[in-house]
Amino acid sequence: MIDSGDDDIDDRQAGDAEPERRRRGPLIAAIAGLLLLLLGGGAYALFGRNAAPAAAKPVDSDKVMVDVPALIVSLHTSDGRPHLLKLHVILLAADTDKVAQVRTRLPLYIDALQPFLHELRPDDLNGSAAVFRVKEEMLSRAADAFGDGAVRDVLIQDLIQQ
Repeated sequence: MIDSGDDDIDDRQAGDAEPERRRRGPLIAAIAGLLLLLLGGGAYALFGRNAAPAAAKPVDSDKVMVDVPALIVSLHTSDGRPHLLKLHVILLAADTDKVAQVRTRLPLYIDALQPFLHELRPDDLNGSAAVFRVKEEMLSRAADAFGDGAVRDVLIQDLIQQ
């Protein structure tokens, strides 16, 4: 066989391509890593802002709940027939520091609820929207009795109408 010497040129060309591929590998990996960082940062910017801060400590819900004794009131009726309402609620204090304030001022809250509940008619309690309105009114009266921000929510345990 006759050696034309072209094999040496082909070997050199193939040899030059190998180091070029070796130089591209880390470059591609760096670009891919940068893209992942950018995508992760974008995802955090879009979705991570609503997450709770890591420094926020969880509050034990049993320590911020204040039980209100069950109330039984007569409802306002136009026909004179007796209608009774039994209501049992739990107040959810804003934090553990407000629990003592809520407990000491609880008689003021009950006193504010009595006339409101007495003026309700049986029809005022029909449907979930009606119960929501009553709950909002009880929360408003809690803000008046305990101060703004002391009570976060009113949880209705029993709402029985006879």
